[in-house]
Amino acid sequence: MTWLVTGAGGMLGRDVVDELARRGEQVTGLDRAALDITSADAIEGALAEHRPALVVNCAAYTAVDDAETDEETATRINADGPRLLARACGRHGARLIHVSTDYVFSGEARTTPYPEDHPTAPRTAYGRSKLAGEQAVLAELPDASAVVRTAWLYGVHGTNFVRTMIGLESRRPTVDVVDDQRGQPTWSADVAARIADLGPRLGDGTHGVFHATSSGEATWHDLAREVFRLLGADPSRVRPTTTEAFPRPAARPAYSALGHHRWQEIGLEPIRDWKSALQEALPLIRKEMSQ
Repeated sequence: MTWLVTGAGGMLGRDVVDELARRGEQVTGLDRAALDITSADAIEGALAEHRPALVVNCAAYTAVDDAETDEETATRINADGPRLLARACGRHGARLIHVSTDYVFSGEARTTPYPEDHPTAPRTAYGRSKLAGEQAVLAELPDASAVVRTAWLYGVHGTNFVRTMIGLESRRPTVDVVDDQRGQPTWSADVAARIADLGPRLGDGTHGVFHATSSGEATWHDLAREVFRLLGADPSRVRPTTTEAFPRPAARPAYSALGHHRWQEIGLEPIRDWKSALQEALPLIRKEMSQ
């Protein structure tokens, strides 16, 4: 199978390319400079040149707060771009996996993870733009596309919460971290592996929405304490605080855990528990940070 990964310069995009290459797949990764997904001509040229059987769209506008004052740009990249990509995939007979987010839900206080078919209700410009992208992909390629929602991503590449906590542990005696937002810390490498699993199954009745997050739940405070513990530091140095103490332009979901039922329908287990993933990921992240 020939794969094309857009947004291949980002944290998840790099992991998807690496995972596919590790599996021996023929994969081309194109970063933002190599492929602007808001350009129909650029997309057409890329698909004509590389002739992929499957496209993974990791390209996105992810500046959640900036989107509140620049929703037009967020919508162009997160909604119009995926629509153009899906249309081109249809013309070229390619299947499409499109990466989305928990921000398509309201994030209001809940005790049960959001199932894949739960009604969407985004509260932010970013969430609205990502939902529009989901809807465009599923409308343009209803039988040959999948939307993979993920959340709370961290990884070896790029800036993310876990890397930030590793850095702060060595520089500050204490750290205040929000303890009233609950979700699923998720290693981007685990999401990349799940995307690679899904690709060959896509089509022939397998399509629609999937949730790719770790099992279990935690607050940001829980995650930071676990990072400190794995570093051999005292977790009590991480002090709980509230969302109100760190006001942001875009509202953060109070609860964004996602359900994983669709994987079982296609014979796959949900992604592993977040703590076991973090234990494996942390040494790799530290190694990358030291280089």
